[in-house]
Amino acid sequence: MIINSKTLQGIFTGYNTLFNKVLTEAQPLYTSVATVTTSSTDTETYAWLGDIPGMREWVGDRELQNLSGSDYSIKNKPFELTVAVPREVVEDDKLGLYNTSVEMLGQSAAVHPDELIFALLASGFTEKCYDGKPFFAEDHKVGKKDASNKGTAALSLAAYIAARSAMMSQVNGKGRALAIVPDLLVVPPALEAAARDILVADYINGTKNTMQGTAKPLVVPQLAGHDTAWYLLSTTRPVRPLIFQERTKPKFVSLTAETDENVFYGNKLVYGVDYRGNAGYGFWQMAYGSTGTTA
Repeated sequence: MIINSKTLQGIFTGYNTLFNKVLTEAQPLYTSVATVTTSSTDTETYAWLGDIPGMREWVGDRELQNLSGSDYSIKNKPFELTVAVPREVVEDDKLGLYNTSVEMLGQSAAVHPDELIFALLASGFTEKCYDGKPFFAEDHKVGKKDASNKGTAALSLAAYIAARSAMMSQVNGKGRALAIVPDLLVVPPALEAAARDILVADYINGTKNTMQGTAKPLVVPQLAGHDTAWYLLSTTRPVRPLIFQERTKPKFVSLTAETDENVFYGNKLVYGVDYRGNAGYGFWQMAYGSTGTTA
């Protein structure tokens, strides 16, 4: 194959089509647990994170809800993945050998937010959220009282019931019930069987399972290595427990001109993907995490 600008444009178009097909067909998990927001600058501040108010009967004048503004910010980061194709592959018309590499670029770009989001969930026992406390903590301030969304119990039916009760019992700063109902039990692969027993099985140890169907299990491969921790989330509201902030979408790019150094000196055509974004914490009230370290 003769290498010229027309040939290179045709190769780019073919690879770009292949990349975008995989990118759009992938089924990442992060959208199940995170609100996706659009960013227009290098850092976004989520001032609206704070107490969750509720409706009231309109008696007299409107009552202004003086929400304490949050200074919780998420700074966008750049991410990339790049592969090199030897120039001889083009000359010898063997481009199909690298289709898989281009497909992996698309797959990696599609699921990379999973890595960010679930790493954030796993580190929620130490990393701080908008109120200056770890996302999972026993002393979140709600009005003048402390509220907890953290446990240490290993995953079991009793521990699940306790976590569910703790989430559904959350109130706002005025003591009004938040009416939060958890719907997703997030676990690492090591706890898949336990999660399915609790939520799917008809019977547990010969006893009718009264918690069957009260939530769905979500097994996350990215949580491997955090084998005892588990998380109960409420994901049905407009704002979910976690935030994925998107500055730019993944884009397929190339360096293939004769004057590009990688071609001139290295005899390689370079293709890659890049995007900007980051992840952060939303409302801690919509999540409960247990380290799973206590039997």
